[in-house]
Amino acid sequence: MVEEVMSTINRGAAHINATVLGNKRVGQYHQILLGVGDLVKNCRPGNFVAIKVGGDTSRMVLRRAFAISRVAESASFGGTMELIVAPHGSGSQWLCSQPEGAEVDIVAPLGTAFGIPTTPVSALLVGGGYGSAPLFGLAEVLKSRGCKVDMLLGASTGGKIYAPMEGKRSVNSLRIYTEDGTMGETGRVTEPIVELIKSGSVDVIYSCGPMGMLSAISKLTEGTDVVHQCAVEEAMACGIGICMTCVLPVKGEDGSISMLRSCIDGPVMDGADVQWHLVGQTPQVQP
Repeated sequence: MVEEVMSTINRGAAHINATVLGNKRVGQYHQILLGVGDLVKNCRPGNFVAIKVGGDTSRMVLRRAFAISRVAESASFGGTMELIVAPHGSGSQWLCSQPEGAEVDIVAPLGTAFGIPTTPVSALLVGGGYGSAPLFGLAEVLKSRGCKVDMLLGASTGGKIYAPMEGKRSVNSLRIYTEDGTMGETGRVTEPIVELIKSGSVDVIYSCGPMGMLSAISKLTEGTDVVHQCAVEEAMACGIGICMTCVLPVKGEDGSISMLRSCIDGPVMDGADVQWHLVGQTPQVQP
């Protein structure tokens, strides 16, 4: 069943048992390293992995979707996949409890990826909470293409900012915002975007984080020449397009609105096409 579904989602996806190579606590999150072999060759920034959680006796039937932070190839471990996981729900808590050497059942890579420019551009990466994790791998790819890469990280409090020092090493400049002022500047991560756009220092914005943040960025880029690619965080119960819980209202080229599955047509979408004011509602579909 899994293999049949995969063939319609991502031709490069595979169903494998991955070995846990590392599981390290980083602040409020877990940095989990999986050995995935040649699967890394098909992974792109923005893709995600669907993991069978709870073990063979679990009542959790649906897979859980997790963003891929980055992939790498090394002489010691071969192909590796890094995940940043917040142990909130039962599925993520189970994954965070897995020791080194354990095997987990995964399907990857899934979903759409961030579009990489063919010529050097000025890119602004905006991350909210641990949603910033996939942006670090993206930053490496963009810099390898000669792009200027700046990053904004934000959260409600400093403890929810993932690996700020790693972010600083990955980009040309990094600014951090927390709503309570416990790290970086006090305020919302979206506050400096208007001035950055006006100054002409941004060609494209890549974002990942809470839906409210993504919506706010889309409003700020509306009417400008700045492209906004966002990785939506709509809840995915299965990650392979079966359950229909992650649908979003998206405007097509003909102006009609369709309910698209963010695990199939996303998670990376053009922020200008997502009908943010209709998220969570049933839109009036045009005939």
